[in-house]
Amino acid sequence: MPEAGAIDASRDQSGRNHLSGSTDRTIAIAGRRVPLVGVLGVLALAVSWLGIVYFAEPWGTSLLPSGMDARCYWVPSLTDPYLHSNWLDQIAYPYSPAFLQLLEPIRLLPWQVFMAAWAAILMAAMVYMTGPRLILLGLAFFGLMEIWGGNIELLVAVSIVLGFRWPAAWAFVLLTKITPGVGLLWFAVRREWRSLAIALGATAAVAAVSFGFMPDAWQRWPQVLANNVGKGGTWAAVPIPFAVRLPFAVALVVWGARTNRRWTVPVSAMLALPALWYGGLSIMIATLPLLGARSWGDLRRILDGGRVELRNSIVGLRTIGRRGAGPSVATTSPHPD
Repeated sequence: MPEAGAIDASRDQSGRNHLSGSTDRTIAIAGRRVPLVGVLGVLALAVSWLGIVYFAEPWGTSLLPSGMDARCYWVPSLTDPYLHSNWLDQIAYPYSPAFLQLLEPIRLLPWQVFMAAWAAILMAAMVYMTGPRLILLGLAFFGLMEIWGGNIELLVAVSIVLGFRWPAAWAFVLLTKITPGVGLLWFAVRREWRSLAIALGATAAVAAVSFGFMPDAWQRWPQVLANNVGKGGTWAAVPIPFAVRLPFAVALVVWGARTNRRWTVPVSAMLALPALWYGGLSIMIATLPLLGARSWGDLRRILDGGRVELRNSIVGLRTIGRRGAGPSVATTSPHPD
């Protein structure tokens, strides 16, 4: 079955998306009518970016410091990347050496400049998934929290969306957070073995190249992961243990694969995060392009359809239950004379 594009979740929705978007309130800018909600979203991004850059330096001294997670990627050196690797430390790097190598070009920048570039990258990832009309929704749904802290969940979300068309994108997930790779069960359940092989093969290829440059770090990484197993989160994490969340993540993606519901993959990946930081909930922004939601009108249509589907499912379950119970028939034996 051909896979839909990352943003165009289904071609037959494109016309409806345009129509639903056409009802948005617009304003005139440079002689063109543009959606007001999109303008407000862009302004919110600009103000947020300025705030992130301003509060990035001096680091850790303000009441609202930005880049608390991003600092973990900027500080480590390639010669000793795991000097701080306990993820409960203020500065800890627990990901693979490959991610650090990938960021090396911008890690060479001064901290505040690095944070400016990093925040822009995360914002671009979010806008890719929300589109211009749903920027405010993305920021409100933990997107701003995630970008302010500088973690990578939005990049994980984009990798999942892209992974339906280009499975190699899953390499980013497997070489950073790892456990959200439970989403690969989508390919296994649907017997899309070629896509699964591409995802795993791309991961192995990246790891092999990275190993060639940093063999010592790769030998240390498994021990870093083992040392962090079982460590809980902090006040900034949802207090549900990984062992409790994982079975639900597996069940959800298996059900989604069998019923062709792509939106279940990012949700299951979110549930399978090693520690479910509140910013990690932003992974669910990936459900927007997978559902074909590009405007508030699309969201209303999707929610209405979901309510109808839920109501029909409940009615169906009740019908099955009544049929299973069968009629209550009283039986009497004849009175012997």
